[in-house]
Amino acid sequence: MLRSLFMFVAALLSAPAFAAESLETVPHLNATSTLAGYLAVFVFAIAYLVVVAEEKLQLRKSKPVLIGAGIIWVLVGIVSTDPSATKAAFSANFLDFSELMLFLLVAMTYISAMEERRVFEALRAWMVRKGFSYQTLFWVTGILAFFISPVADNLTTALLMCAVVLKVAEGQDRFIAMCCINIVVAANAGGAFSPFGDITTLMVWQAGKVEFLEFFDLFLPAVVNFVVPALVMSFFIPKGKPASISEKVETKRGAKRVMALFLLTIVTAVCGHQFLGLPPVFGMMVGLGYLQFFGYFLRMSLPSSLAKKRTIAEQKADQEKLRYLGSVVPFDIFKNVARAEWDTLLFFYGVVMCVGGLGYLGYLQLVSVMLFDGVGATWAAFGIGVISAVVDNIPVMFAVLEMNPVISHGHWLLVTLAAGVGGSLLSVGSASGVALMGAARGHYTFMSHLRWMPVIFLGYVASMLVHLWLGDILGVFDIYG
Repeated sequence: MLRSLFMFVAALLSAPAFAAESLETVPHLNATSTLAGYLAVFVFAIAYLVVVAEEKLQLRKSKPVLIGAGIIWVLVGIVSTDPSATKAAFSANFLDFSELMLFLLVAMTYISAMEERRVFEALRAWMVRKGFSYQTLFWVTGILAFFISPVADNLTTALLMCAVVLKVAEGQDRFIAMCCINIVVAANAGGAFSPFGDITTLMVWQAGKVEFLEFFDLFLPAVVNFVVPALVMSFFIPKGKPASISEKVETKRGAKRVMALFLLTIVTAVCGHQFLGLPPVFGMMVGLGYLQFFGYFLRMSLPSSLAKKRTIAEQKADQEKLRYLGSVVPFDIFKNVARAEWDTLLFFYGVVMCVGGLGYLGYLQLVSVMLFDGVGATWAAFGIGVISAVVDNIPVMFAVLEMNPVISHGHWLLVTLAAGVGGSLLSVGSASGVALMGAARGHYTFMSHLRWMPVIFLGYVASMLVHLWLGDILGVFDIYG
């Protein structure tokens, strides 16, 4: 990991000769060979190394990138001779972050509200009661992860499916590890063909590089990315079935309506973007209003609802139900806002501003020429996916968007696919993998994932080839034009 990061930093520092060439990008300083430029790259490298060591240091990942972003923009201000241009560059990056942050905040609030209404807990209990065999459990959790992640995001989906496996297959360490690997691959693959499935796809959609419906061109490559390693791994799943567990969970009042409002919010965001030309964050903020009004309805109607349920429970002498009704608290949307992943949002701010500062200094222009003009867009996309397995895909994708290379529409889809599924190659390459190492501690580890990396890489290559085949042979989109 350190070697790869060192090579990346060396590439940034090594090629002033490329500065003469340029692509159609935003204006930037020509400061790649200045002391301030070198210091900015050094600061970013140190900040990111601290992020990589998050688990060992017990230091939240947002802290180093926030400080790093501040130092980098101080260096930008020192080297710049035009304060107004520097302010405009900072404001442009901050606007990019603000739109994405508010979009993610609304999505996280809805996910938190569904958790509070016990939607995911009810789904987990249903799967636990079914008494699936090990083989069936392996495929069901993988398939559900693939199809839930495009809506609920890959991180939330992976944690949900992991909770099911841990509950059902307790004591089966090898099986749990294989299921977790399958879940990570499936969740990342499913998130790659939807703007709501991953932060990288959301960034691409908001940047206008790929339209909403065009993400579904990645569906078949995403299926291949999931199915190829899953098929190989399924031959090594033990026979038999775990002992069935009886567990019943009742969702809270309004759970289905919260789910419906989330879907309505997605429709509002998509329609506003497609038909009115408004940024997707417009529809998401309107959707937050939907949830706020529904929360008001839940609070105002709670006393009458409790009275009816208490009467029924008293008639049935259901003491457990009466105890539960006595502990019910009103729905509070701001508690759901507070439960959003604020560390992730602040980390995202730090990454956006760090990469934006390096871009304004001129480094992203150099890397863009070296990658997309040097090795070609197809190989560059393939490499971006591999880099995403070592360096988090968020800064990688934001860097590509800041580079704004002149590539075909099909290649933008290829880059989106590569960044989305490339993180599955290593357990530390995606948020879902890192989260599951914590959730399934002792079962799913870096080394257990690494053992299956060859078949995951086979799926990665196969998905890229399928995408190229769809574009070149079937003409689904213009891959070379």
